[in-house]
Amino acid sequence: MTVPEGRGIGTDVFRILHVSTGNVCRSPITERLTRHALGHRLGGAAVDTAGGLIVESAGTWGHEGAPMEANAEAVLADFGADASGFTGRELLDEHVIRADLVLTATRDHRAQVISMGHSAGLRTFTLKEFTRLVRAIDPATLPDPLHDGMVERARALVRAAAALRGWLLAPSAEADEVNDPYGAPITYFRSVGDEINEALEPVVTALTGVPTGR
Repeated sequence: MTVPEGRGIGTDVFRILHVSTGNVCRSPITERLTRHALGHRLGGAAVDTAGGLIVESAGTWGHEGAPMEANAEAVLADFGADASGFTGRELLDEHVIRADLVLTATRDHRAQVISMGHSAGLRTFTLKEFTRLVRAIDPATLPDPLHDGMVERARALVRAAAALRGWLLAPSAEADEVNDPYGAPITYFRSVGDEINEALEPVVTALTGVPTGR
């Protein structure tokens, strides 16, 4: 079997796919905040790929070719993240096939991704679920990004999170959800942006091995 580019042993990139509904609010914010945080931790500006990590997004009912919502752009500006050049995408099989890690806004999105097949179950989590699991993983058990590379570290992180999933349950169903701000005022968008940024912080730290403030 041919391994799709961007996934599998021997490839030199690790693809992170963020999924929401329309791909105009939550997943664009999460994608661009992830890129911004990776660039910051690794000593560069916001980038598409850092250390072999490629960050993308799509929507289960994605508005193909649409710009992100203006309030989502404003949230990214608050964090100093780059919103330019974004266009919405509908989630396709090829996106799931190529992704090494799929992070969704809600449990429903997670279920939709997994229902597409492609052995996605062990690499698909809600963002907040993945954050909760990552917090429980001892970083000393992960490959050293300087010696083994960030891609190998990221793969090991996903495997460790998947192994913990059945043991470390959410305190409530809602705890693993990021609510949809579509149509809401900027104040609500900002609260969702803060929520996403807080959830991403331990994930980016675990991926890079570089703590906040470095």
